[in-house]
This record gives sequence, structure tokens and C-alpha cells, in this order.
Amino acid sequence: MYRALRRRILTPAMSETSVAVRGFHEKSPESTEMLETVGRMFLTGYGYAAESRHPLEVEERLEELPVRFKGFAYEGAAMGFAVRDGLPFGSRRSVAEFLTGRADKHIYMAYVGVGWALARVPRFRWPAVTASLSDHLLRWLVLDGYGFHQAYFHPDKYVHAHYREPSFPWPADYPQTYIGRAIDQGIGRALWFVGGTDPNVVADTIESFPAERHSDLYSGAGLAATYAGGGDERELAVFRDRAGEHLPVVAQACAFAATARVRAGLVVPHNEIASRVFCGMGVAEASDVSVRHQPSGPVEGDVPAYEVWRRRVADEFRARGRA
Repeated sequence: MYRALRRRILTPAMSETSVAVRGFHEKSPESTEMLETVGRMFLTGYGYAAESRHPLEVEERLEELPVRFKGFAYEGAAMGFAVRDGLPFGSRRSVAEFLTGRADKHIYMAYVGVGWALARVPRFRWPAVTASLSDHLLRWLVLDGYGFHQAYFHPDKYVHAHYREPSFPWPADYPQTYIGRAIDQGIGRALWFVGGTDPNVVADTIESFPAERHSDLYSGAGLAATYAGGGDERELAVFRDRAGEHLPVVAQACAFAATARVRAGLVVPHNEIASRVFCGMGVAEASDVSVRHQPSGPVEGDVPAYEVWRRRVADEFRARGRA
């Protein structure tokens, strides 16, 4: 009874994933259903985590979910465990324990899920939420997740009013300028949802932001278009063409999405279509580009290793003519 009550208290209502409730653009019944299914799968994983006795207990239930949406459920479960870590009597180890099991294959999505938790937990509890995040390269995905949450749930402020965090307290040793950029990458991912997967609506929204933010926003939207889907080949080509000079970072983000899908064993047909359109190659080859350029340790200079990784991947696609 206690665990059921904990799930009921901690888990948002499924109606929160409704496109109509969120006020997002509705392109077609099919795209609306896909976006709402993503939200339902996310909250399903979150609910499993909220009521579980042990982090590894949720694996079997998560594995039963549809392949296309399973990654979102793991993302939601990671958020659930991060929220539990942030509670006054949380263990600070739930996310770490979760990642010792099958969730390790979904580590990219899990770190993004922790970012959602930052948006829901009081800031003085953030140290408890982030204590177990040992991968310093992927910690930037936490900020990406935070940006997605804020744009998804507060579009008037973060999308239409173009709000940007003036300062951000976590992590204290990261450069504030790049923290804003990482959050923008998450906002860009959310724009694919806010725009209802309509390439022109999404591109128009991106281009309403200050020009210096366009690159990260296009990158985030390209990642969502690849990982989540919702656009057919023609629509993806429209988005590719609208990206213009930002196409190399769209290809880079597509390669990151391909890596997440390949690592988790969740590649589905729309991933292949997006990879062909954005990267000019299949998912496996795009993932290989991403993995090959991933820094294996600290990098020299003031540019974060995560951004060095992104630039290396984008430069390869630029050299291959994706520009």
C-alpha cells in the first residue's frame, strides 16, 4: 500500500502528456498519437520506479514494453529513481544501482531522465540527485534533460518568450556559457514535440530565437526527429533543408541518437530513414562515427569534452558534404 501511495503521489497524471493539454501544434492524428505514446511510456517507466522496492526490480516490466518506446520508459524510470534520491530520506544510490543492470544500455536516456528530476526537486536537494552520476562526459545530458522538461512543461516561457537561465548552480565546476548551450540542446529536442513533428513549424520556431541559439536548437530537434520519429522521409528532408548551415550539427545529433538506439538494441525503421536523410548513411554507420570520435579521457583547453565530441562528429559530416 505504501509503494502504491508513493507512486500515486509522485507520478504526474497521464493527461499531462496530452498534446491538447500542452497546447502543442497538431500536425496529424498519427503524429499526435505517437507523441502522446512517448509521454505515456515515459510516465509508465516513472511509475514503475516510484513504486518499486529496488531499482533492478523494474527491469522485467520495462523490457515488456514496445521496442520503439522502451527507451522513453527507461528515461522515465531514471527520473523516478532520481526523484526518490532527492527525497529527504532518499538513498542517493537509486540511479547508480539502476545503471548496474539493463539500464546501462540506456545510459544516454537515463542521464536525460535525471535532468527531468532536477526540474522537479528543490535545488537544495540537487546534490543528492546527482551524487551518483560518475560519467563526467555524459553529465551534460542531465542539462539537456532539464532543458527539455522546461520547454515541454513551460513553453510560454522557454519557447515563446525565449527565456534563458541567467545562471545555473549545477554543476559548479562547469562553464556557465556552455551550461546554457546544453540546456538549449534539450529545448531544441522539446521543440520537435511542441511543433508536433511538423518540420516547418519546428524550423520557424527555432528561427524565432536569437541567431546565436539556432545551432543548438537545430541539433536538439534533429536528435528528437531521429530518436522519437514522427516525420516521414519528405518531412525530414524539409527539416534538413531548413537547417541550412546548421546541417552538420543536425547530422551530429542524429548520430548521437543512432548511438543511443544501437547501444540499447532498439533500432526501428524510422531511425534508418532519419539517418539516411540527415547523415547520408545508415544507423549503424552513423553510430560508428559517433563512437569513433568519443573522447576517451580529459581533453586540453577550455572547451568541454562533450562539446569536443560534438564538434568532431559534426566536422566529419561536414567533410562528407553534409553542409
